[in-house]
Amino acid sequence: MESRVNRRGFPESFVKSKHLKLTDLKEKAQGHQYMFNEDIPLYPRPEFHVSHLRHDTGLNGMNGIKVEGFRAQGDSDLVWWSLSVGPEEMESAEERLLEETYPDRTEEQAREQRSFLHRFSTSPAFLETSRLGSFRFTFPLQDLLELYRQGYGGGEPILRVFETVLYKQEVMYTVLVHSHFYNTLFEDYPLLTGSPDGVCAYKDGHFIWRPEAMCETHSFQLIKKPYQNQFAAHLISSKQQYYVWDHVAIAFHMPDGQTLDFDTDKLRSHLTFCEPGKPTISPVQTFLSFEDFEYVVETQLH
Repeated sequence: MESRVNRRGFPESFVKSKHLKLTDLKEKAQGHQYMFNEDIPLYPRPEFHVSHLRHDTGLNGMNGIKVEGFRAQGDSDLVWWSLSVGPEEMESAEERLLEETYPDRTEEQAREQRSFLHRFSTSPAFLETSRLGSFRFTFPLQDLLELYRQGYGGGEPILRVFETVLYKQEVMYTVLVHSHFYNTLFEDYPLLTGSPDGVCAYKDGHFIWRPEAMCETHSFQLIKKPYQNQFAAHLISSKQQYYVWDHVAIAFHMPDGQTLDFDTDKLRSHLTFCEPGKPTISPVQTFLSFEDFEYVVETQLH
């Protein structure tokens, strides 16, 4: 793996043009602190269908978005978003996993099945907290792609497998979105397709994410009950286990000051408050109380 320091000052290891599953990543990252923990209890491997993206930021970032839109910062040409996985995506993923594992389950067994997937969604990828700031903008993926399309003369955006990035406890799978004008620049990166077994795919207008490690903190063990055609989450009585966790980030290529602009009303209607998550990515980031957040929204987004 190659190494670098990102713009926030954190070291990261990365592999270009691939989304490496954990089995392959282990071969590249010998001696990693968390990845080789052998005491990880069984956990589910669902498939999430995601049609919304989120962008978290602080007060300064929000003010910049209000004035200039979503645009690349510093020397970068990329604007970063994350998959937004909410209760609906969680519920449908759980049902999909049950149907694939137990295709012959009866209606009675389906009714008796207790929800279990939320017990394992403990990583920052699923939490309502944020490590980046108090302001979370969430937009439909297709709205963002349409706005991006308009900014480049109507050409269809192109999605590519960008990188696998490894941190101390985090694996980030990145997807690049770029204009057809830059095909030559990015031709070495494979197109993101509807692959049936990749970590991330794009099909029918939404992303498909198959997390390799959704828990981070493992407090439950997945129990298979084949005679009842059911799953259960069993609370672990021993010490919690810590492992890597993964997520998908979407990088919109936006050079030369290109922006994604929404009017103030739309920004406001797609904005929610976030409590601080742990650990915060930016040590200098100041999180607001909900009361201060409401005051900022009322006075500055009007």
